[in-house]
Amino acid sequence: MGRIVVIQGHPETRAGLLRALADSYIEGAREAGHEVEVIDVTRLDFPLLRDKAAWSAAADGDVAQAQAAVAAAQHVAVFFPLWLGTLPALLKAFFEQLLRPGFAIGEGTGLNPFKPLLKGRSARLIVTMGMPALMFRLVYLAHGVKSFERNALNFVGIRPVRTTLIGSVDSMDDAGRARWHAQMRGLGRAAR
Repeated sequence: MGRIVVIQGHPETRAGLLRALADSYIEGAREAGHEVEVIDVTRLDFPLLRDKAAWSAAADGDVAQAQAAVAAAQHVAVFFPLWLGTLPALLKAFFEQLLRPGFAIGEGTGLNPFKPLLKGRSARLIVTMGMPALMFRLVYLAHGVKSFERNALNFVGIRPVRTTLIGSVDSMDDAGRARWHAQMRGLGRAAR
């Protein structure tokens, strides 16, 4: 069985649909025998990076522990709400800390000065939003989520990255929630 890191990226600590969906994913993964480590970004202590020197320095504390978890994993599942078309600022700040040179990016050669260091891992992004998911895909071209996939995860070698967009969460009925919980358990079991 595989090793999965679940990154809970909702900035609010109160229970809600996204946190419950992550719990269903974790439940399915553990039922299938996968080893799961959960990183709840709201519970971590890290500063904002304000310059290249800080970003280039080695991580410590909670970020170093998160790096160790990602390094040991074959699959990363990231749960977050869509805020202003992309990741919440706290989650973005976490990934800036996590994906530092020396851990996620090495020195390349030739025309490409960067070498991806996290190859061999896949990811699943689970994104909740108030608008219909189809509108986000067709009207907004899922730009903020695709940018994170391409410019962060693919850049450091994490691929494939699959995305699950869950729209109209404010008007979702109990049957809709139950369907999403079942789907999350299935994705967790499959480590996808």
